[in-house]
Amino acid sequence: VKFGVAFGAEVTVLSTSAKKEEDAKKLGAHHFVVTTDPEQLKKVKGSFDFILDTVSAEHDFNVSLSLLKTDGVQICVGVPPTPAQIHAFSVIGGRKSLAGSSIGGLPETQEMLDFCAGHNIVSDIEMIDIKDIYAAYD
Repeated sequence: VKFGVAFGAEVTVLSTSAKKEEDAKKLGAHHFVVTTDPEQLKKVKGSFDFILDTVSAEHDFNVSLSLLKTDGVQICVGVPPTPAQIHAFSVIGGRKSLAGSSIGGLPETQEMLDFCAGHNIVSDIEMIDIKDIYAAYD
């Protein structure tokens, strides 16, 4: 979210949980969509140029692909436990692309760190007492 905002993008967070909206807005998201709400999905269908898919749980790629504009791109960086089933028309209709990316090497990492320094992108942390570790993990 922070990177997208720093790049000058209009950022929308897509989530299955409305509980994440406050955090998304604190990170700078301009919009928030609950993907389990059919009405919210209907409003954003065909509206995104780019989706960065970070989900490592099972999910329907066809749903997110339907949210892309013509020539839109979805890049997957999350790794769900089972293979995705993608209908051909999900990419053919609208000339959409589905791609993937792994972590970069040292030059890419340095470029990212330099970008963070130049745009004041820092980690968000919460300090807890060690005795609260199990509650925090839950």
